[in-house]
Amino acid sequence: MTKPPRKTVSADSGGTFTTLRNLWPYMWPDDRPDLKARVLWASVFLVLAKVLTVLIPYFYKWATDALNGTHSARDWLPLAITGAVTLVVAYNFARVVAVALNQLRDALFARVGQHAVRQLGRRTFVHMHRLSLRFHLERRTGGLSRIIDRGTKGIEAIVRFTILNTLPTLLEFALTAVIFVLAYGFSYFVVVAVTVGLYLWFTVAASNWRIAIRREMNDSDNDAGTKVIDSLLNFETVKYFGNERMEVERFDGAMARYEAAAIRIWTSLGWLNFGQGAIFGLGMAAVMVMSALEVRAGTQTLGDFVFINALLMQLSIPLNFIGSIYREIRQGLTDIEQMFALLDVEQEVKDKDGAPDLVVTDGAIRFEDVRFGYDPEREILKGISFEVPPGHSVAIVGPSGAGKSTISRLLFRFYDVTAGRILVDGQNLADVAQESVRARVGIVPQDTVLFNDTIAYNIRYGRTDASDEEVRRAAELAQISDFIETLPLGFDTMVGERGLKLSGGEKQRVAIARTILKAPPILVLDEATSALDTHTEQEIQSALDLVSRNRTTLTIAHRLSTIVNANEIIVLKAGEIVERGDHRTLLELGGLYAEMWAMQREASEAEEALRRARETDAIGAIERRKPAEVN
Repeated sequence: MTKPPRKTVSADSGGTFTTLRNLWPYMWPDDRPDLKARVLWASVFLVLAKVLTVLIPYFYKWATDALNGTHSARDWLPLAITGAVTLVVAYNFARVVAVALNQLRDALFARVGQHAVRQLGRRTFVHMHRLSLRFHLERRTGGLSRIIDRGTKGIEAIVRFTILNTLPTLLEFALTAVIFVLAYGFSYFVVVAVTVGLYLWFTVAASNWRIAIRREMNDSDNDAGTKVIDSLLNFETVKYFGNERMEVERFDGAMARYEAAAIRIWTSLGWLNFGQGAIFGLGMAAVMVMSALEVRAGTQTLGDFVFINALLMQLSIPLNFIGSIYREIRQGLTDIEQMFALLDVEQEVKDKDGAPDLVVTDGAIRFEDVRFGYDPEREILKGISFEVPPGHSVAIVGPSGAGKSTISRLLFRFYDVTAGRILVDGQNLADVAQESVRARVGIVPQDTVLFNDTIAYNIRYGRTDASDEEVRRAAELAQISDFIETLPLGFDTMVGERGLKLSGGEKQRVAIARTILKAPPILVLDEATSALDTHTEQEIQSALDLVSRNRTTLTIAHRLSTIVNANEIIVLKAGEIVERGDHRTLLELGGLYAEMWAMQREASEAEEALRRARETDAIGAIERRKPAEVN
C-alpha cells in the first residue's frame, strides 16, 4: 500500500509569483464583467490623480515667480490666469480634485476587494470540506482557523496594492523623471534615480528581513491559538486534573514567543523608517544644493527652486508609499501563503471523471476481500468478505483495534480501499460519486457532536428542507419530544458548544431523530450506545430498533446485548474475520464471541448488584431517619 502524501500547511506555497498568479483570478474575475469595469475605472481615476499630482507643483512655481516679479509663464499662458492669487487658487483646487479622484478610486474598488475576500474564503472553506478524514483527524483546529483568518485579511491588501497602487506609483516616478530631464537636465535625473534606487533596495532588503520575523510571529500566533482552542474544548478535563496552571503556562509560553517577535517587528520598523528617511534626505539635499547654486547663477528662478523642492516632496509620498506597498504586499503574501498551501493539499479520495450517482434499489452491501490500512506499515483490514442482504441486520463485533469502525468509514468512502471492492446493489463505491454515497447512508455514531445551534437546527441537519412538522415527528419517533417540550424554548433551545448542554442520552436521541428525518435506505449504527449507562442504553435501543426497521443495517457494537437479534454477527480480531453466525450459534461455538459475552454478562450482573445495593442503602438511610423525625 502506498500511503497518500501528507502535505503540511507550510509557509511556502511556491513563492511570490506563484501566489500572485493564484490571486489573479480574484483580482480580475472572468465571471464578473461589472467588477472588471470597476477595476478599469478605478485605475483610470488613479492615473488621472497621479498625473494631476505631478502637475500641481507647477502652480506653486508660477505663483512664486508671480509674487517674486518673475513672469516666466506669461510667454505662453494668458495674463488672466498667471496672477498670483489665481495661481494659488488653482494650486489648491488641483489638490482637491486629486483627492476626489483618489476617493472615487477607493469607492469603486471596495466591492472588488471584498468580492475577492469572499470568494477565496469560500473556496478555502469548500476545499477543507473536500479533504479526507485523515487530514481532519491530523489537523490543528486553532492553527487552521488563524491561517484562514489572517489569509482572508491579507487578500484585500494584496489585491488593492498590487494593481491599483504599484503601477500608478511607478507612473508618477516616470513622469517626475521626464520633467527633471526635460526641464533641468540629465544631472538632476541621475541624482534622483540613484536616490530612488538606493531607497528601493534598502526598503526591499529591510522588508525581507522583517518578513522572516513576521513568519516567526505567525507561527507563535498559530501555536497560541491552537493551545487556547484545545484547552477550552477540553475544559472539563482540565478541571478534573486541576491543570489550569499548566494550561496557562503553555499558553503564556506561546505568547512570550509572539511578544518577542512582535517587539522585533516594531524595532525593525523603526530602523526601516530611519534608513528610508536618511537616504531620501541626503538625495534631496544634493538636488536642492544644485538648484540653489543655479538660482544664484541666474540660470533658474526662485520659482524653479520652490518647484524642485515641491516636486521632490511630492515624490517622497509615493516613494514612502512604495515602501509601505512592498511591506503590505510582503506581509499579505506571508499571511496568505499558508492559505494557498492549504488549498494545495490534495484530496485523498477523488471521484472519477463523470462518476455516476449511487442508485440504491434494495440496499444490499457486499465487502469482497477488502484490505486497508491507515499506514503502509500497518494493515488494519486483512482481506475481509461479508454480505448484508437487503433489509437485514449484520453486526460487527470484536476487541478494540480489530478494525470495526474502519469498516463504517470505508462504507461512507472516507477512504478508498487498498485492495478488494465494496459494492452496494452491485455498484463499486470507488466508481460512484462520494456525495451520493453519503446521501444514501445514514449513521448514528458513538459520540454525537452537535452544532452550537438550536435543537431544531440539529435535527433538521438530516434533511435541511424538512418542515417544522417533519422535525417534530422525527423527534417523537426518537422519543425525545417529551423532553424538548419541557424546555422553556422548546425546539429553539440552544444546545451549546458541541451539544454540551445535553446529556449523552439526549444527544443520541437528537442523532436518531436526525437519521429518521434523513430516511436513508442503508443505516450504520457505530457503537451508538457504548458511551451510555445500561439504563439509558435500554431506552435508546428501542428508538434504534425503530429507525433500523426495514432498512439494511450494519451495526458496529461494543455491547453484545444490543445485537443479539441481528441476522448475522461477524467477529473481527486483528483485522480478520474469525467467527460468524447468529447469537445462538456463536455461543454454542464457544469461541471469542462466547468469551466476550460471558465477560460482559458478568460485568453487567456486577453493575446491577451494585445498583441494587445502593438503592437498599438509600432506603435504609431513609428508614433510620424516620424515628428521629418522629421524636
